[in-house]
Amino acid sequence: MRVLVPLADGVEEIEAVTVIDVLRRGGIEVVSAALGNDRSVAGSRDVVLLADTVWDELEIDSFGAIVLPGGGLGTENLAADQRVLATLRAFAESDKFVAAICAAPTVLAQAGVLKGRRATCYPACAEALGKAYDEAPVIADGHIITSQGPGTAMLFALVLVQHFAGEETARKVANGLLVTF
Repeated sequence: MRVLVPLADGVEEIEAVTVIDVLRRGGIEVVSAALGNDRSVAGSRDVVLLADTVWDELEIDSFGAIVLPGGGLGTENLAADQRVLATLRAFAESDKFVAAICAAPTVLAQAGVLKGRRATCYPACAEALGKAYDEAPVIADGHIITSQGPGTAMLFALVLVQHFAGEETARKVANGLLVTF
């Protein structure tokens, strides 16, 4: 399973780095991709992240999942990118995994992939999810996985490992991190 993590300027650093790190600990291939022409991405707290590649160099069909980290400005930039929206729709239609945390589940709603699903997000963004919203820290509804925010990033990442690599792998990663899972 290859997992795509798009990085947009304004991304919430904790969410991006936690997801990438935990998935890689689980033996999952993760490719972070900057949306612009430069691999450097400015995080929401002025931490500069260096993506593995840029979006335009990706072979989208080679991925089995896409995970959107949040952050207010990062989410706005993801939502404004038609390539991201098209990929979300294509993955959802193909039963590939689509995941998002914090404000980023609102991008899933904008892309129309939450119809008939349960999802969660940062509580201040709940209205954008409409009837899909549930206040649980992490929700996996079929191939759609969502979470609330920075404080739930570790649990979110472990749930992703569980879905992508299995329960045993998720428990091994959690144990190695000293996290109860």
